[in-house]
Amino acid sequence: MKFFSYYLFSVVCWLLPVSLFSQAKPEFRGVWVATVDNIDWPSKGNFNSDSQKVEFIRLLDMHQRNGLNALIVQIRPVTDAFYPSPYEPWSEFLTGTQGLPPAPFYDPLEFMIAETHKRGMAFHAWMNPYRAVFNITTSSIASNHITKIHPEWFLTYGDKKYFDPGSKETQQYLCNVVKDVVSRYAIDAIHFDDYFYPYKIPGKEFPDNESFGKYGTGMNKDDWRRSNTDSIISKLSIIIKKENPKCQFGISPFGVWRNESKDPVNGSKTNGAQTNYDDLYADILLWLRKGWIDYVAPQLYWEFGHKIAPYEILLDWWSKHTYGKNCYIGLGIYRANSNTAWKDLTQIPRMIDALRNTPNIQGMVFFSSKTFAKNPNGWSDTLRLNYFNEPAKLPDMPWLK
Repeated sequence: MKFFSYYLFSVVCWLLPVSLFSQAKPEFRGVWVATVDNIDWPSKGNFNSDSQKVEFIRLLDMHQRNGLNALIVQIRPVTDAFYPSPYEPWSEFLTGTQGLPPAPFYDPLEFMIAETHKRGMAFHAWMNPYRAVFNITTSSIASNHITKIHPEWFLTYGDKKYFDPGSKETQQYLCNVVKDVVSRYAIDAIHFDDYFYPYKIPGKEFPDNESFGKYGTGMNKDDWRRSNTDSIISKLSIIIKKENPKCQFGISPFGVWRNESKDPVNGSKTNGAQTNYDDLYADILLWLRKGWIDYVAPQLYWEFGHKIAPYEILLDWWSKHTYGKNCYIGLGIYRANSNTAWKDLTQIPRMIDALRNTPNIQGMVFFSSKTFAKNPNGWSDTLRLNYFNEPAKLPDMPWLK
């Protein structure tokens, strides 16, 4: 009897480390934290530094409890900054007035990186490359904002102002901004979303004829626009790796690269109205093939069986077009209960199961942070208690070594 008890005790002790400290296979489990228009952080009207810190820590702890291991935080929403920048004014979404420093003074980016890394999580610095004024009638614009200093670099389209991507001065300016952040902060990645050339407004042409006439000799306008975007991605790739070889460069494109109707060889079996290649002038596949970016996080915010862009079709398509780089699927948890499909409690769990069983997919990113606080359809609980109940290391990137 004593021998049996000792034997049982030994077996239990041998098993305990496995059950208590086992880890899932490496997987990127990220969340977007949008600051533009105070979508996720800081909350609208919260312009006190100490309150902002408390709010961010609460947000961070929530995601850590749910098993996430990476934050993608928007630090430059509209050519402004959530850090002291030599190029751009403080963001109006941080202090209420563009150019006004935080009070009491602190460096939000430095603070967020430190708190995120303290919890063993990655911090990706999310920037919007070309959007310069969020709303030309209501946005706060500081006297030292680049649109005031170099108005000739900008184009008005709809209710916003954008850098002219065809301008060489614009490209150099953006390179300076990114280089500054990578050289001064311990970020794990620079991250761009899907806003390159703006989404088309029906009946309105993007007004870049002047720069096309100046630089587009011998090219049609669509190819010229793509070449402009290719150029900035290529330049930034070189700059980022030169400043910090370990810093990743990631892109989160719109979920459809091209429709099969436009490209029978490489297009997806979708019939979406706008696409990366033909409308946003972002040739994501070229950037992957060239090795200019380290990961891609396509925004697949459609449900299974969607009539225009089915999740399962696009998941399979992206898995076959990663060119050896990491691919994290963007999941639209914000869409919870927006229609019948998103009232289905199994929608997000089935999406995770599907991506985990698809080759060349190394994880997922959820849009956006604030949705988790509501625990829609019990999905926060599902992640914490089931899908992310074991910690996971971040996926490897052998080429960075």
